[in-house]
Amino acid sequence: MHSSKFMRWGFAFLVLCGLYGVETRALAADVPYKIVTGPERGTYIQIGQDLSKIVADPVGIDLEVLASKGSAENVQRMRYEPNVKFALVQSDVYQAYVDMATSGNADAGKIIQPLRLIMPLYDEEIYFVVRADSPLKYIHEIKDKNISVGLIGSGTAQSSATLYRLMFGEPIPDQNAQHYSNEDALAKLIVRKIDVAIIVAGQPAKLFQDMNPELLQQIKLLRLDPSAPETARAKQTYFPATIRTSSYPNWIQEETPTLTVKAFLVTYDYGLKGTVGTMTKFADSLCTNFDNLQANGHPKWKQVHLELPPLSRGWKYYPPIEKHLRACIARRTAAADAPPKPERTTTRREPAAQAARKPACTAQEKVLMLCE
Repeated sequence: MHSSKFMRWGFAFLVLCGLYGVETRALAADVPYKIVTGPERGTYIQIGQDLSKIVADPVGIDLEVLASKGSAENVQRMRYEPNVKFALVQSDVYQAYVDMATSGNADAGKIIQPLRLIMPLYDEEIYFVVRADSPLKYIHEIKDKNISVGLIGSGTAQSSATLYRLMFGEPIPDQNAQHYSNEDALAKLIVRKIDVAIIVAGQPAKLFQDMNPELLQQIKLLRLDPSAPETARAKQTYFPATIRTSSYPNWIQEETPTLTVKAFLVTYDYGLKGTVGTMTKFADSLCTNFDNLQANGHPKWKQVHLELPPLSRGWKYYPPIEKHLRACIARRTAAADAPPKPERTTTRREPAAQAARKPACTAQEKVLMLCE
């Protein structure tokens, strides 16, 4: 009797456990993934929306797109915020964390050590904006000016600090560095509260596309002078680029040379079986829908190449996604090398530039949100 009763209770317990396990797995599958991007009118948030709609949705991944101040905040949130599985990060910000960790900063090491790269994306243009009546013409003329360098925690703040130090051999004086959002920086510029606004955004940027035409006519871009020694020093880390008239036909009348920084898609070194499975599903969908991204996503996708170049020391790819993407790249390469068919054209592939390394600098702790 007791044995029979025990068996019935045991069976019921096992059934409940089984149902609970099914329910737990179902709940886990329904947990939304998140990607941290950038300001509401920046390029990063549009890239995140493309990944959500074109890559995640077709394979049943609920990917929520979150706005942020930018790259340094994204690194922090990628590391510590629940359900943030992806982040968009500038190469100079990622490298700054790596350098500071290498130099012995324990907080930087704790943050960056478990982060992994998925793939390089595209180059983001760096805009040096002044008033239309400003006597400044070139980027190397910003020394000792009152400059908006971007919000603390933004990639713009890191790029501004690094560029200034490279060009002039010293940090931006505290009294000259203002931490405004992109929109506030342009407003302060127009009312003469600052002299220069530095903004990092992939062209075409909604920030300028959505701007009132009358206000646009009150600002202009500084140009990169290839013959200036400051330019040569900046090019140790950053790359020359051009802001095109076709990106802003209602604003600039001539092609404007400037500098760029590369954007990366970043994740965490996940090991749980369920998460690994979802991440590899994301990788397969990224491969399958890559041409769709280039055709229907933000124009910057046309500059992205589906390849995994060698990385700087201290940088690592996320192995499960790397394995699937390398298999995908091999298939695409084989297809491209096969005898051409009338409906297929060989995809032109160019090597992505390897992210440059920069020396660590303790003054970067504030910009990287490692200290108050």
